[in-house]
Amino acid sequence: MRLLVSFQALGDWAYGLRYHHKLQGFLYGLLEGTIYSGLHDRRGYKFFCFSNLFPPEDAREGETRRLLISSPNVNFIQVLEDRLGKVDVAHIGDGSFRVVEVKRLEPQVWERCALVSGTPIVMRIPKERYGEYGIVPEKPYPYVYWRKQYSFAAFVKQLEDNLRKKYKEYHEGEPTTDPIFEQFVFKKQVCNHVILDGREVKVFGSNWEFTFNYLSNKQQKIIQFGLDCGFGELNSMGFGFMNMVKAINK
Repeated sequence: MRLLVSFQALGDWAYGLRYHHKLQGFLYGLLEGTIYSGLHDRRGYKFFCFSNLFPPEDAREGETRRLLISSPNVNFIQVLEDRLGKVDVAHIGDGSFRVVEVKRLEPQVWERCALVSGTPIVMRIPKERYGEYGIVPEKPYPYVYWRKQYSFAAFVKQLEDNLRKKYKEYHEGEPTTDPIFEQFVFKKQVCNHVILDGREVKVFGSNWEFTFNYLSNKQQKIIQFGLDCGFGELNSMGFGFMNMVKAINK
């Protein structure tokens, strides 16, 4: 489930590529005083994701920018929806916006569908997997970000493992063991500068399109979960946000 939030710029606003933590901070601010007020400090998965503000360009006063927020937790979405309905002026980084509309959306995964990454998917490969994937890093890093010089098999394996782990923790049950990602198209690799633990670091991600055909009910459930909470890592910083581009219930 997701929310589509429409903002009206209250002044000229310069679009920046390093504002992930500012959007994240805005969302955590909305959760203060709710049952999710401690979510920021919780270790591990947060089970929500969000898009970039779009269209991704500078805004003049009065222009509209939109934001999508997704989560498998319906109550979490309800709390955000209620809080956004009470916001007079939203401050996101250096920008000030008026919330003009909040709409609930429920894109559904069917037997045949296609998903595309709205924000880059981040996957880290731990050093204990280097030999398995034929990775020889320049230094003994504890992990490396998947990049296009590494095998696609490494990306898909890590992506499936990550999705199954999140699903198991959230639902407290075992997900399907059937293959999940079989048809995919690599779009491009990107490098984002983000603030982690108070310092700016480089985070490598990549954009993809995934096509699914003749999914079983169990496969549909885990892919729906990924659509709601995000693919890959750092979802609560806005990475791995997924959009539905096609769904056929046949």
